[in-house]
Amino acid sequence: MNNKREVYFSLKDAGLRNDVRLLGSLVGEVIEEQGGESLFYQVESARVAAIHRRESDPDADTQLFHLVSALDTTQAGELVRAFSTYFQVVNLAEKIHRIRRNRDYLRSGSGPQPGGIEDAVRKLIRAGLSMENMQSLLSGIQIEPVFTAHPTEATRRTILEKHLRIAQRLGERLDPYHIPREDHALVERMRLEITSLWQTEEHPDAKRTVNDELEHVLFYITDILYPILPAFYEALEDALNQVYGTPDIEWNLPAIISFASWVGGDMDGNPNVTHKTIQHTLSQHRTIIFKKYKDEMATLYRQLSQSLSRVTVNPIIHDTIQAYQKSFPTAFKKIPARHQNMPYRVLLHLMQARLQATENDETTQYAHPNEFVDDLRNITQSLRDNKGTSAGLFGIKRLLRRAEAFGFHLATLDIRQDALVHRTVMAKLLGNNNWGTTPAEERTQILIEAFQSDTRPQQTDDSEVAQTLEIFRTIQTCRAQFGPKATGPFIMSMTQNIDDIYTVLLLAKWGGLHQNDGAISLDIAPLFETVEDLNRAPQIMDQLLQNSLYKKHIQNRGNRQIVMIGYSDSNKDGGILAARWALHKTEAALVEIMNKHNVELTIFHGRGGTVSRGGGKLERAILSAPQGTVQGKLRVTEQGEIINAKYGLRGTAERELEQMVGAVLQATAHTQAPSPNTEAVSAASVIAQNLFLRSFLEDIEMVLAKADMEIGAHYAQLAGDTGEEIFQNIQEEYQRTVEHILTLKDNTQLLDDDPTLQRAIRLRNPYVDPMSLLQVDLLRRWRETDRQNEEIFDALLATVNGIAEGLQNTG
Repeated sequence: MNNKREVYFSLKDAGLRNDVRLLGSLVGEVIEEQGGESLFYQVESARVAAIHRRESDPDADTQLFHLVSALDTTQAGELVRAFSTYFQVVNLAEKIHRIRRNRDYLRSGSGPQPGGIEDAVRKLIRAGLSMENMQSLLSGIQIEPVFTAHPTEATRRTILEKHLRIAQRLGERLDPYHIPREDHALVERMRLEITSLWQTEEHPDAKRTVNDELEHVLFYITDILYPILPAFYEALEDALNQVYGTPDIEWNLPAIISFASWVGGDMDGNPNVTHKTIQHTLSQHRTIIFKKYKDEMATLYRQLSQSLSRVTVNPIIHDTIQAYQKSFPTAFKKIPARHQNMPYRVLLHLMQARLQATENDETTQYAHPNEFVDDLRNITQSLRDNKGTSAGLFGIKRLLRRAEAFGFHLATLDIRQDALVHRTVMAKLLGNNNWGTTPAEERTQILIEAFQSDTRPQQTDDSEVAQTLEIFRTIQTCRAQFGPKATGPFIMSMTQNIDDIYTVLLLAKWGGLHQNDGAISLDIAPLFETVEDLNRAPQIMDQLLQNSLYKKHIQNRGNRQIVMIGYSDSNKDGGILAARWALHKTEAALVEIMNKHNVELTIFHGRGGTVSRGGGKLERAILSAPQGTVQGKLRVTEQGEIINAKYGLRGTAERELEQMVGAVLQATAHTQAPSPNTEAVSAASVIAQNLFLRSFLEDIEMVLAKADMEIGAHYAQLAGDTGEEIFQNIQEEYQRTVEHILTLKDNTQLLDDDPTLQRAIRLRNPYVDPMSLLQVDLLRRWRETDRQNEEIFDALLATVNGIAEGLQNTG
C-alpha cells in the first residue's frame, strides 16, 4: 500500500476544511455525551489506528482488526453508527462546499464554472451556434432522470430532513456579516440536529416496504427538485442572455426537464408491486402535487393584489372568471367583497376550486393538465401586457414552470416486468404448455396472428395471469384519471427476441389498454442487459420495425422508440471493458437502425452507482457517447447513494441539472466528433483526445483509488485457502492495472489530475476502514451461528449502509 500523504486543502478549500473540523468535533461531542466515554474511546482508538494504518504503520492493521474484533455485537453496532454519522455530516459539508465554490466562481467574474450551463453555451457560441440555432436546439431537448430504489440506500425521510436542516445551517454560516453570537446559535442548532440524528433509528427493524421506498424518493422530488426547478430555467435564461449579450430578450424556453420513478411500478423480482401499488403510488403523486400547487397559489393570491381601479388586465382574465363563476358559485361567494375588484386574486381562488374539483374527479375538473397550464399562461401574459413585470410576474412564472414539468402526476411512473414472467403468462393464455421451448420465430408469428385476429385468451383462474392483465387495465385507468404522462414506458427486462415485445402488445390488447381504433396506447421499451443481448439489440429492433404491425404501432406513438440498455448485467456478464465497448457499439448501431426506419430514438441508460453498474460522471458519459446517439434526448436511472450525492441539497441539484443540460446541448450540437490525432506524441495525449477512452480510464482510476487490497485480504481469508489463492490473482491484476493507468496518464499517483477527488478519498478512507474490518469479523460471527443470529445480521446491515455512506457510489 502506498504511503499516505497528509490530506491537503488548498486555500480555495479552506471553508471545507473548517466545516469538516467543526462537524467532526460536534459528532465527537455527541458520541461522548450520548454513548459515553467508553464508546468515545473505542471510536477514537479505531480512528487513530486506521490513520496509522494508512500511514503504513506495519502493526496498525493487526491492531485495528483486533480492536474491532473484541467488540460485542451491541458495541459493534454503536461503532458503525458513530462512523456512519460522521460520514453523513461530512457528505453535507462537501455538498455545501460545492455550492460555495459555484458562488465563488460567479462572484469572481473570472468566467463561468467549468461544466455549468454558461460554460456549455459559451463553447457552443465559439463553435458558431447562432441565437436562432440555439433556440431550435433547445426546443428539441428532453431530459428525464428516473429515480429508482436500492437496498443500500434506505434512509428515512425524517433523517433526510435533518440532513437538510444541518446543511441549511452550514449554508447560513457562509454569511460573512454574522456576529459571534449568531454563529454560535447556528452551531448549537447543528448540535441539536446531530444529537437528534443520533437518537433516531436509521433503519427500523420492520421490513422495508414499497411505501418506505416511495417516501424516500419523493423527498428528492418534492423537497428538492420542485423548489429549484424554476431557478434552473432562470439560470439558463441568464446564461443565454449573458453570453449572447441580449439582456432584454426573454427566451422561449420549452419544458426540457421532467422526472420519472420506478418506485411503485417496478415488478421485476418484487412480488409486492401489483396493480394496487401502481394505483396507490399515482394517487399519492397527485395528492402531493395538488397540495403543492394550492399552497403556492395561496401565496400568489396574497401577492397579486392588482385592482381594476389601478391597472387593466387582458380580456381572457375576465372571460375565464365569468366561466368559472358559473362552474364554482360556492367558491366565488367565499371571495371577500373587498377582493372582488382584484381579478388575479379572484381567478386564482377559482382555479384552486377547479383543482379541488379535479382531485375529487368532479365534472367541473380540469380535463387535462394543459388547461391548468393555459390559465397560468394567461395570467403571465396579462401581467406582461399590463405593467406587471415587477408586480408578481416572477412568482406566477415559477408556478408555470412547475406545472409544465410536474403536471397532475408529479413524476411519471415507469412499469417494469421480466420478459420471462410474460412468457409464462402467455403460455397459459394461449393454452400452450410447450411455449417456452417453441422457437422464438414461431412464437412471434403466433403472437402476430393472435393480435391481428379476434383470438381471445383462454379462460383461467391463475392468479399470475389475472394480476398481469390487471396491470394493463390499471395503466389505462390511471392515465384517464391522472393524465397521459402518469405512466411511462413499459420496460421489458431481459429482452432477448422480438416475441418479447409482441407479447406485451398482445397482453395490452387483452388487458384493455387500447383506443377505439384498436391502437395500443403504450410505449414499449425493451431492456437489453447481457453482452450477447446488447450485441443482438440492433438486429432485433431492425426486425421489429420491418414488421407492418409494429411499424403501425410506432407510427401511432409518434414514430418514437425508447430502447433501454443495462450496465449492471452486461458488466457481470462480460467484464467492464467488454461491457462498455458493447454498450458503445450498440448505441451507435441502434441510431443507424432507427434512422433507416425514420424513427426517433431515445436511449434509456440503466445506470447504477458503482462504475461496474454504469456509475461515473454523467456529464462525461454524455459527451463521450457515440455520434448521433443523444440528439437532445436523455433518459437515465438515478439510484442508491448517487441520488443523495446529486440531489440531496437544492444547490447541488440545480448544479446537476445544469451539467446534464449543458452536456446534452453540446453532444447534440456537435454532430461531428473530433478525430483523435494519430500523430500524438504520448499515450496521455491520445487519451486526452479520445473522450470514450478518457471516460473509461478515469472511472477505473477512481475505483482503483478507493480499493484497498489489504482490506480485501481480510475478506479473502473468510473463504479459506481457495479464497486466498484467488485473491492473489486479484492483487496481481490490481497492481498491473495501477501501473498501466499511471503510465498511460503519465502520473505518479492515482488521481493526480483530480486533486479534489484524491483529497476526498484520502479524507474518507481512515473512517471506512474500521467499518470494513468490522464487517469481515461480523461475517465470520454470523457464519458461526449458521446465519441465524438476527442481532449480528442487523449489525452487518449497518456496516453495509455505513460503508455506502463513506464510498458514496455503491448503489
